Amino acid sequence: MKKYISLIAVLALLSSCGGGDRGQLVGAEGKKWNPEKPYGMTLIPGGSFIMGKSDDDIAGQKNAPPKTVSVRSFYMDETEITNSEYRQFVNYVRDSIVRVNLAIMAEMQGAVPGDDGIGEFAFADADPENLTPYQEYMLNTYGQGGPSDDYESRKLNTDIDIIWDTEDYPDVYYAEVMDSMYIPLDEVYNGQRTINVKKLKFKYSWMDIQAAARVQGDRSNFIKHEEVAVYPDTTVWIKDFNYSYNEPMHNDYFWHSAYDEYPVVGVSWKQARAFTQWRTKYHNDYRRAKGDANVPSYRLPTEGEWEYAARGGLEGASYPWGGPYTLNDRGCFMANFKPLRGDYAADQALYTVEAKSYDPNDYGLYNMAGNVSEWVDSSYDPGSYEYMSTMNPTVNNPQDRRKVVRGGSWKDVAYFLQVSSRDYEYMDSARSYIGFRTVQDYLGTDVTLNQDNR
Repeated sequence: MKKYISLIAVLALLSSCGGGDRGQLVGAEGKKWNPEKPYGMTLIPGGSFIMGKSDDDIAGQKNAPPKTVSVRSFYMDETEITNSEYRQFVNYVRDSIVRVNLAIMAEMQGAVPGDDGIGEFAFADADPENLTPYQEYMLNTYGQGGPSDDYESRKLNTDIDIIWDTEDYPDVYYAEVMDSMYIPLDEVYNGQRTINVKKLKFKYSWMDIQAAARVQGDRSNFIKHEEVAVYPDTTVWIKDFNYSYNEPMHNDYFWHSAYDEYPVVGVSWKQARAFTQWRTKYHNDYRRAKGDANVPSYRLPTEGEWEYAARGGLEGASYPWGGPYTLNDRGCFMANFKPLRGDYAADQALYTVEAKSYDPNDYGLYNMAGNVSEWVDSSYDPGSYEYMSTMNPTVNNPQDRRKVVRGGSWKDVAYFLQVSSRDYEYMDSARSYIGFRTVQDYLGTDVTLNQDNR
């Protein structure tokens, strides 16, 4: 054994002597990386700006005093996340849960592929011949369910489509699994049986890097596990407005194709954050399958990033289009809000509008004012501008359940549409007028606003 180890050491030494670096310090070889603009996003060049309220808004300066800050470059969604995009997330969670439940049932029944029944949906690792050495090791080391005992480490068979039509169910075991995903029969009316959305929960883990960087200890102490119900709260259209007929929006807004390109609402801060985790996983799963490097995580914007992007490079502007008026030179309103003391229809919309409505700002971002307010990653503290950093400023206190919302909405007056106006909502609350958009860090040669303007 000692001779074997010695031989390896000698071979390693010889191979290093014959390297192509000619004995020079050239750095370790890494994977090639070229910045790639994510679909539906635009690059926001880094720079500095005066964040906060202008001098003429004395009351507003109480919680948003002017302050010069700098932000690094990042990508941002051109529009708010739409119903169609959020449904992709919901459908992914639904299908994943169904596949896991089908595979568990197949394992309980001892069913395997080839039986033309539920066995077709068995775990792909049920057949040892389909396992890679790593998968075989993980299965043998951590067992059927993996470290958390919830089948996360098991490989699903995604080559076969889920069967949704009850007439095509292959056997009674399949029917039993699918029946468990729907609302109970005693809750059905008009013959409409739908998915029990309470079961659509997304699990993810993240590390509290801020705490880990400041406190020494076991790495596992800073890993947080989350489980979030992902379906939007469609009842917000009823609960947000007393003595008002909004049943059509409650019934159809999220799922009907007529509203595909409208911004999703009824999503809490926790759900918006879960969406960013899923989007990161979904993108990186695809890239890893091709052997490409991971992309930076998608996330909610910080308060500083949001205001910087909303201004679109205009210094001291009241609105994304400049201002100080909400009308253009043709007398048309520039955003979807509540103008003229409550004349909702004056801006051509009663509720929300499609995410690509009205003119974008100079960064190509739509509806940074009006339509729906947007969650940001920062916690709300009236005094946070006084102590936050001037470099990439953000204040996010995990114990503070108040999270900042920006931009104003279809039911707000013009003041809340101003790029410097701040508001908040509780992180587990959902509203018919709050949505979100995501950002991603830019990696590569730094891009700044001054460079972009040359």
